[in-house]
Amino acid sequence: MLLLVPDEKPPRVNGDERVIVTSLLEYQRSSLVKKATGINDAEAAASPVTSGTSLLWLVNHMADAEITWVLRRFAGQDRHDVLIGHDVTVAGAIRRYRAVCAEVDAVVAASSFDELCRAPDDGPVVDLRWVLSHLLEETARHAGHADILRELIDGSTGR
Repeated sequence: MLLLVPDEKPPRVNGDERVIVTSLLEYQRSSLVKKATGINDAEAAASPVTSGTSLLWLVNHMADAEITWVLRRFAGQDRHDVLIGHDVTVAGAIRRYRAVCAEVDAVVAASSFDELCRAPDDGPVVDLRWVLSHLLEETARHAGHADILRELIDGSTGR
């Protein structure tokens, strides 16, 4: 069944760097969730590509990325739910992702873009500006993967 969904364009907002970056990040998050919505758990877990990537994996992976970059590295939280918190249902994975995004948004709202990561990895220490820019590109990249996977699963297109 071919399902053509009207394409939702990215928000064109005016404002400072925070408004623009967070608006675009939310748009990409929403695009990813939309691609995993409306299919059953088996379809979400299936991978039509040789890499094994699935919509379910992408949603869980992006929750992990937000935990790792913002909550652990930037905010310095001692988080152990990366990789062990994965849900095997699409509804559960989306709930988890949205909950993580809400936590991340609260940290971002209370922080300056110039603040440095409190618990950096072995690379150069970066600030919140870099972290959010990286999450934006990572989310957009995987939302694109999700778009292709969904089209392969049921023909659904559009953001």
